[in-house]
Amino acid sequence: MDASGIDIAILSLPALFTGSVSEENRAVTRERNLAMFSIAQAHPKRFGFFACLPFLDDIQGVLEEITHCFDVLQADGISLSSSYGAGPHATYVGDDRYDAIWAELDRRHAVVFLHGAQVASSTPKPHPYLCIPISEVPNETFKAAAHLVVTGRKRTYPNVKIILAHLGGTTPLLAPRVAVLSNHMGCPLMPEDILEDFKTFYYETALSSYNASLAALDKFVDPSRILFGTDVPGEHIPISGKHTLRDRFSMRYTAVNVKMAKWYTDNVREHYGREGSQLEMVLGGNALFLFPRLQPSFVNQM
Repeated sequence: MDASGIDIAILSLPALFTGSVSEENRAVTRERNLAMFSIAQAHPKRFGFFACLPFLDDIQGVLEEITHCFDVLQADGISLSSSYGAGPHATYVGDDRYDAIWAELDRRHAVVFLHGAQVASSTPKPHPYLCIPISEVPNETFKAAAHLVVTGRKRTYPNVKIILAHLGGTTPLLAPRVAVLSNHMGCPLMPEDILEDFKTFYYETALSSYNASLAALDKFVDPSRILFGTDVPGEHIPISGKHTLRDRFSMRYTAVNVKMAKWYTDNVREHYGREGSQLEMVLGGNALFLFPRLQPSFVNQM
């Protein structure tokens, strides 16, 4: 963080979308949340955290973990995967089976960090340089966002503040396509309503910042909806093979380094540096509206 010039970070772990409804899944989730909590407690002026949840089909386990994370651990929000399950059996987060979870998050006015799942498409690896995290993960983020919009979940639970990872993937470019064609396919929302709902998401900049992509986002959402992110210290956790959930976490390796993050951060500074106030809001000011608990720490770092 110091090398990247970051004063405060919100920690998160990928949602535990592998496995199934089980006591092991609940236990590993609690273990991960306690680990992040301990870091935030040890360094309260440097860290907050997004709690992760058990496999989302475990409705009771999820609701219990939400209660524990907010009421006991004082989490700053929740991290969710775009879908849960494998292959054709994966279920996106906007599915009605998850309504009880969204209702609880809405009641709590929760912040949700939505990250694309590492789900392979029909052509998951067109080239060794285009592995799943590069091409598929951001597309999964877009698909989950679109799913929340066209199912009406985004407007049914308006108090949940959802942050889309990686500028929302292709969301700024494909939202108009969803707006018109989904309505044509029978979505009861009008195109203008669909676009408006897409604009209520927050978009973070990790591994996606370039003048053209930021310019597209600027044209699509209000400046207050853009948040700075880096994915550092990003780690890859294997999701396949005959390993327990704990084994997979022990096999993790660094997927994002400081040099990579600096390239994108420099682009953010260059793009928004023409207007100092907007750069300040993107680098931290906008986030403080979502996480007022961190405001004193942020001021003390300045």
